[in-house]
Amino acid sequence: MGMVSGEFDVAMVPQPVAELNGDSGIGRMTLDKRYQGALTATGRGEFLSYQGAVPTSAVYVAIEKVEGILDGRHGSFALQHAGVMGGEHAGLRIIVAPDTGTGELTGLRGTMNIRMEQGKHYYDFDYTLG
Repeated sequence: MGMVSGEFDVAMVPQPVAELNGDSGIGRMTLDKRYQGALTATGRGEFLSYQGAVPTSAVYVAIEKVEGILDGRHGSFALQHAGVMGGEHAGLRIIVAPDTGTGELTGLRGTMNIRMEQGKHYYDFDYTLG
């Protein structure tokens, strides 16, 4: 269907990890997002991260449920995030989790990229439907 872009706001709130992992160094946060533009939606999710001895290196994974309107179509879908800072595998991969589209977004597939510009968050969402 194409590529849509827009701005989003995100609040990330630290949360305790499971008791078993209390001293593991794994961090956990909730995600609360507000997407604007062609994707007018809310995103709620869980974010897990780990940072080693080098401050500029870290990894994270997240799962986010997005509910709202995409190019005039109502529904919801889930995103899987996998991010690496530093090292040979550096990069960010965000995909629509297979078969998670609901309502008018049933059959949604795609990938999302995130950009930071002048302190603001932007998304670029490349998707197909059906």
